[in-house]
Amino acid sequence: MSFPTFTSSQTDPRARGKEFGTCLRGRIAANLAGYTDLFAVAGAGAGQVRAWGERALEAVGDWAPAQAEEIAGIAAGAGLEPWQVAVINARTEILAAIDMVRHGECSTSVVLPPDGPPRTVQTWDWHDHLRDAPVLWEYELGSGRVVRTFTEAGTLAKIGITDAGLGVHFNILRHDSDTADLGVPVHLIARRILDEASTVEEATGIARSARVSASTVITVVTEHQAASIEISPAGVAAIPPGPDGVLLHCNHFLDAGLAAGERHATERPGTYDRFRHLEAHVEGLSGADQNARALAMLSHAPEGAPVCAHPDLTQPLNQRWETLATIGLDLPAGRLRVHQGGPCQVTEATWQTF
Repeated sequence: MSFPTFTSSQTDPRARGKEFGTCLRGRIAANLAGYTDLFAVAGAGAGQVRAWGERALEAVGDWAPAQAEEIAGIAAGAGLEPWQVAVINARTEILAAIDMVRHGECSTSVVLPPDGPPRTVQTWDWHDHLRDAPVLWEYELGSGRVVRTFTEAGTLAKIGITDAGLGVHFNILRHDSDTADLGVPVHLIARRILDEASTVEEATGIARSARVSASTVITVVTEHQAASIEISPAGVAAIPPGPDGVLLHCNHFLDAGLAAGERHATERPGTYDRFRHLEAHVEGLSGADQNARALAMLSHAPEGAPVCAHPDLTQPLNQRWETLATIGLDLPAGRLRVHQGGPCQVTEATWQTF
């Protein structure tokens, strides 16, 4: 099995968005419906969701007008209103505004070896009823930069890589400062980093320039550098690798100052169990083989927090979690390597190179 792929032929933001929206119309509508159901279960009414979408679109227009144009283009192609596509892009912010407790989420490993390119892998956990949302999207900017991203239908970016030698991983965080006053969606910070940054320092500057209302960590990787950029309304911190070149992240803040407002780990402390699992398997995560790195992530941990999650179908949809993808960055090739599903299902033959 593999994720659908789409390659844009347009470089103008609105035209690129319209082409994307037209070709993925059904998937975008299904993704919006899935999030609408999720928000409703979590207690948000349709009017409030629309207001949040409109506020997010306003924030994007102020911070990155070209992104607002692209969202409008996606909406036109998909037969939706721009605020509806903004809702998809701002789903992290809306869930933070609802204050929905999350149990699953992602685990990321980056190793910078003394010789050779970075070695990365992450799991992407999300709600099982949204398992058909992901798409692999390649687009070229007017500058000539080519970006490839694993994202959700209608979302401008998530995990990705560029032909300029920069890639990003993505994990959600929660912080006491998260607010219902929607700011720039964190997914769009990832998009702007992919579009504009060539260094960790430039990526950090982009993150600092956005007023956010929800928290996340974007782990940026280049040939010789990496940093986990922790983002929250309370501030931004860049966490470097250790002296051994290892950089691990789950769903709790590592910066001491930001950790004082930690929410996810206090409400769902299993993130620490997943982090300890990664620490215990650094040797496997450091290997050159992508398949071996994915297998080093494998932990079902029925009594704790699994790195490889499977949904409990007895739970309501907002409490059902599944590892929907396992992803690595191939920096020298400027490509993503993606497996549909969790580490327990990987084989050499299941990787999709994009």
